[in-house]
Amino acid sequence: MSPLKQGSGCDTISVMETQSLIDASLSGYALSREQCRAVLAWPDERLLLLLDAVGQVRQQHFGRRVHVQVLSNAKSGLCPEDCHYCSQSRVSQADIETYPLVSEDQLLAEGRGARDQGAKRFCMALSGRKPSPAELDQLCDTVRTIKADTGLDLCGSLGLLNETDARRLKAAGLDRVNHNLNTSERFHPQMCTTHTYQDRLDTIAACRAAGLEICSGGIVGLGETDEDVIDLLLALRAVRPESVPINFLIPVPGTPFEDRAMDLTPVRCLKILCLARLLIPDREIRAAGGREHHLRSLQPLALLAANSIFVDGYLTTGGQSLEAARGMIADLGFELDTPEPRHD
Repeated sequence: MSPLKQGSGCDTISVMETQSLIDASLSGYALSREQCRAVLAWPDERLLLLLDAVGQVRQQHFGRRVHVQVLSNAKSGLCPEDCHYCSQSRVSQADIETYPLVSEDQLLAEGRGARDQGAKRFCMALSGRKPSPAELDQLCDTVRTIKADTGLDLCGSLGLLNETDARRLKAAGLDRVNHNLNTSERFHPQMCTTHTYQDRLDTIAACRAAGLEICSGGIVGLGETDEDVIDLLLALRAVRPESVPINFLIPVPGTPFEDRAMDLTPVRCLKILCLARLLIPDREIRAAGGREHHLRSLQPLALLAANSIFVDGYLTTGGQSLEAARGMIADLGFELDTPEPRHD
């Protein structure tokens, strides 16, 4: 695709140019960097044209379905890492609740609640660099119990894992691990210094080798450039995770990045989701943390690019209720992607 044509005072986007984006994405070709830049710089007044093009790609792979996922903060705070965006890190002064890994009974109750709400997947997140041996034992027992009781797909966001621990979790019934790349390799040291970008890639490789599905995405609004966003999404395309959550930084007071995310307008967020869909067309794209905070009244338009959302909040911040999400999904003419019925 040629770069966007320059018109008198503004960029002019032709139907031919948007069709070339659709054709490239559906054919499995990666967009060029020039095309990626063009999507992020798309004229605001022609945003609906871009969303229509991206919606055709989404429709081809996922139809009109929207998958909702429930996230549990199974262990909060007490983390030795220095991720500057995170309210749970050791460098955060944010006023949050801290507690150790919650009981199996509590997580089972939350898993049942997620199932009863129509969620397809229940994700348990543990703060910290990695689970301790005792936490891993408890988590494996909990995964077995929830899987046997609910039949839900189960995901864990567990920090850095080696293949041995990943295989134990897989054998217990865990289906998927979330481990985000978060940002570009270039920007990573500005975001975190206690582990490396390569540590993240190594964890993903270990989990994949253990037979686990991969959920890996990123956070935008950290102060990264367009080139960093493009690098992140191209790296995720290479990783080929089953699920790609796109988080929008919520600048939590007390964190080192509390003054970031000033450029995350609703339109900017939508363009990033569009680029994610075009570069990774056949994978679940989730409009994740910060969706409500930054997209505001334009939240429904995110579903033209994304086919998945979280409901009932995130780790230390609230979010849209399932009831409100159901209404949003129905108003767009989309349908909730619910689990297959169990036949016990």
